[in-house]
Amino acid sequence: MPRMSSAPANRPYHHGDLRAALLKSAERTLRAKGAGALSLRELARDIGVSHAAPGRHFKDKQALVDALALDGYERLNQALDAATADSALTFEGRMAALARAYLGFAVENPELLELMFARKHDPDSSAQLAAAVDESLGSFTRMIADAQERGEIVAGDPERITTVAAASLHGLAALIASCALDADEAMSGLDEHVHLLLHGLKPR
Repeated sequence: MPRMSSAPANRPYHHGDLRAALLKSAERTLRAKGAGALSLRELARDIGVSHAAPGRHFKDKQALVDALALDGYERLNQALDAATADSALTFEGRMAALARAYLGFAVENPELLELMFARKHDPDSSAQLAAAVDESLGSFTRMIADAQERGEIVAGDPERITTVAAASLHGLAALIASCALDADEAMSGLDEHVHLLLHGLKPR
């Protein structure tokens, strides 16, 4: 007679997917209760495994938080890369597409984005996370440098220009997160925001 499993019949993951299940559960907790509520023991209970099982993938809570931040950056980077893939667009069109991808991620994942930014500044964060952070800014910088080569924007340090553009977009995300700006209003006015960012406020 086959041996019966003692795990709950409705556990929300398939064999071999424990790490992914833990990250999904962690993100649900992050959204609902904040980073302070994250606990490997509680996550194990949530997905129906023993309290020791998460230790196969995360040595402690900090390792879980880093993995959650890394997963967020990888998803963000995929969205940014997809947004800037169409080289036939004008620079303003590519910038608007990138802005829409970034702000869309920020609107959908405000708690995760806050965690991502907090971890990237921590001196104990992993090299893998640092590389993912660099890649997210790299999407901006590559687009800026390419536009400079085409003569579409002014010359100058592409990283400095990237900082200005990224700060403007993250500022929108911060305003939305603090409820100072309506998300739908920000998204609908994004093309105008990008136009003002690129062309400035001085009358022409």
